[in-house]
Order: sequence, then C-alpha cells, then structure tokens
Amino acid sequence: MKHLTITSLFTGCGGLDLGFERAGFRTVWANEFDRNIWETFERNFLHTHLNKQDLRHIKPEDIPDTDGIIGGPPCQSWSSAGAKRGLKDQRGQLFYNYIEMIRAKQPKFFLCENVAGLVTIRNRKAFADFIRLFEDAGYNVSWKLLDTSDYGVPQTRKRVIIIGYRKDLDKEFVFPKPMTEKKLTLRDAIGNLPLATPATEHNHANIGLKIPNHEYFMGKFSSRFFQANRMRKWNEPSYTIVAMANSVPLHPSSPPMVKLGSMDFTLAPNRETEYRRLSVRECARVQTFPDDFIFHYKNVVDGYKMIGNAVPPKLAEVIAKQIYNDLSQAK
Repeated sequence: MKHLTITSLFTGCGGLDLGFERAGFRTVWANEFDRNIWETFERNFLHTHLNKQDLRHIKPEDIPDTDGIIGGPPCQSWSSAGAKRGLKDQRGQLFYNYIEMIRAKQPKFFLCENVAGLVTIRNRKAFADFIRLFEDAGYNVSWKLLDTSDYGVPQTRKRVIIIGYRKDLDKEFVFPKPMTEKKLTLRDAIGNLPLATPATEHNHANIGLKIPNHEYFMGKFSSRFFQANRMRKWNEPSYTIVAMANSVPLHPSSPPMVKLGSMDFTLAPNRETEYRRLSVRECARVQTFPDDFIFHYKNVVDGYKMIGNAVPPKLAEVIAKQIYNDLSQAK
C-alpha cells in the first residue's frame, strides 16, 4: 500500500493521526501548542515532526506540501457544555486560521472534526460561514453529525465531521454507512481489565503500573456531573468520554445513580465509597486507543484531558479508508 501524506493541525495526542495511519496515510508534520501533550505524541509517533508553535504564528511556507490536512480546531467555544462563546472566544477564531491554512496549502483533501454544538441553532450562522469559506477555498464540501457508536466505538459520542475534496479532483466525499452489527459495549472495551489503581497524592501519576495509565482521579465530582446520569451498564456503550477528570463517567461496577429530577442526580446514600470513575486506560480503551499507546503525564487530569479531546482512532480509520480509496481512484 502506497502511503499518502498528511499534515495534522491541532493534533492533540494523535487520535486522528493513528486512525489515518492505519488506513494507509503517514503524518509527516504535526502541530500542537499544549506542552503537556508533546511527550505523548512524540513517543507514539516517532517518524513525525512535531511543531510546537501557536498556529497563528506559523506561515504556510513553513509547512510541507502533503496530500491532506486534518485536525480539530479547539472545540470549547462551540460545546454545549462549555461557555458557549463561539467566535467571541479566541479559540473559536482559530477555526478561521485552520481554513486559511487550507486555502494557502491547497491539499487534495481536508478533514475537520468538532463538537455537536457547532451545528446547533446558536452557532448556525458561524457554521454556515465556515462551510462557505471552505467552498470558496476551492473544495467540494461534505459534512455530517456522526455518533461514534455507529462506527465500531464503544461509546455514544456525537461529533461533526467536515470533509472537503479539492474541486479539480471532481469528487465529493460520501460518508460510510453506520455499521449494522451489534454496537460495542463497555464489557467489550474494558471487561478484561483488572481493578484500577487510585491516583497518588494530589492526583499525581503512579510509577510502574503493570498496565500503563490504569489509574483513576480521586476527588469531588463537578457540579455539572450531577445534571445527568453518568453510569452506563456493562452491556451498553459508554457515555461520552470527556476531557475533565471530575466529570468522567462512572465505572459500570458502581451503584446506579439516584434520579431526583429531570436534570438532578445524586449518588446512592451510604454507598458513596463504592463509586469510582473510569481509569485513564479505561477511557483510552473506550476511545479505541490500543494498550501500547502510552500516555505520559505527571497529573492524571492531563491524561484524561488528552484522551477526552481526542478523536477515536477507530472512527478516524473508517473515514480515512474511504478517503484513501477515493484519492486512489481520483484523476
């Protein structure tokens, strides 16, 4: 299989990259500004050059020409769980930097991933503007709101995927149909893992764990945590793996949460000590990272953040295989 090349922007720990590499692509240049992620990416992608600057300070000529550009501009500005500031937030404006880089580099294709909140009524005008700018940059654009549980990921997680093929290729991306077989569950993902280890004092990482990253955050749950049920059963897909350690879903061995109202839940009285969050490694498995993909951090909160912000590699692989086939057939 001939490798097609990609540039990865807003790379994070490399979930998109891992999926694309499984499908026949090779990430040759990546960009990530968060220093807490650098070691994890560099140790798992030894062949890739990692640029560590703010994208706003990078010139197009600093980036090599590749077949594609992939990435997920920061999503906090558009998330329904965030501050909902959209373009009023500098992070929201980074979407435009991403589009301008694509306009300048003119790869054969691009892929942009973001949260479901991007296509809500609140952000409809900004989203329409993004699509128009992608098209004006010279691309046939397709987009869809996907649930990762339809594509081999043991987790209900809705994300917007935008894909553009350069117009001279005379192609449009058609999203793969949802997989028809049984959806994967928490038992499929983490059922064979032994008991996890609590984080050390101040939620620092343990040293020398037999299963790397199989440790969990100790501390209070966020106030938002109690606005919904946060525990799925063994025979169900996980709830969305989030980036905040104090809001990570509960392990399925925990007691059921008690419903007090439509958006008001609590822990079962006298059983509080029986509850625990999913471990960092359990979250990684739910996100479909393999066990040999090791996350490097001093504080477990950074492990959760890397994984929660990542694109599940399995979803990326399914989409990347379709792109690879389309580009192989392009004129």
